[in-house]
Amino acid sequence: MMPKLESEVHPTAVVAAGAQLGHGVRIGPYAVVGADVVLGDGVDVGPHAVIDGHTAIGRGTRVFNFASVGLDPQDVHYRGEPTRVEIGEGCHIREFVSIHRGTESGGGLTRVGDGCMIMAYSHVAHDCRVGDKVVMANGATLAGHVEIQDHAVIGGLTAIHQFARIGRNAFIGGASAVSMDVVPFLSAAGNRARVSGVNVVGLRRGGFSEEAIASVRQAHRIVFRSNLRLEQALEELERKFSSVPEVQCMLEFLQTGQRGFCR
Repeated sequence: MMPKLESEVHPTAVVAAGAQLGHGVRIGPYAVVGADVVLGDGVDVGPHAVIDGHTAIGRGTRVFNFASVGLDPQDVHYRGEPTRVEIGEGCHIREFVSIHRGTESGGGLTRVGDGCMIMAYSHVAHDCRVGDKVVMANGATLAGHVEIQDHAVIGGLTAIHQFARIGRNAFIGGASAVSMDVVPFLSAAGNRARVSGVNVVGLRRGGFSEEAIASVRQAHRIVFRSNLRLEQALEELERKFSSVPEVQCMLEFLQTGQRGFCR
């Protein structure tokens, strides 16, 4: 059994009494860690990063220079309630990223899943739910209550409207403004974002079979390129693709939306 490494805290860092540090944690120069923070084994906190509030960060995650995690939500109704941030394992939170705590009315939790890459200057606002292995390129911005499902990719300088959802394995092009939901497995871009087709490259990289991709393409044509009303299109998906998990995922997403979806 390998010996467990001791944590390393730079002499200029400030770690409040009450903070919980796992084994092998490293905290760099001038970083600040608050009293209610929990850092899992092997977490690396870079110089000048600030982690505060009721924040838990999973094993092996790196928080780079000048990032800000767990501070108060930017919500005029927030009155200091003890809300939380949870970040999963193996994430990269790059320079100047900001991730804010939830609000009481929004469920009290902002969550980022495992294996995410959140690049420099990106923002994750209060009450967002970010799935596993999500990529947010530089300067991508999530308003409050946004849901980003697993394996989605958000291009740089893209802004996502509050309460919008980005489906799993979707791709959003850079410098887009997304005001409505984006259906799983599709690509969208523009201001306001419009669907351009199926995220074929992303699906192939993700190990999806050619049969699954062909079914997603057919489903895309039925919903977005036919003359069917939405109700008719959904009935067609249910009838033709009852045994295709990817299309069933698209169908469920379309049936549960509240904002409408990008076309």
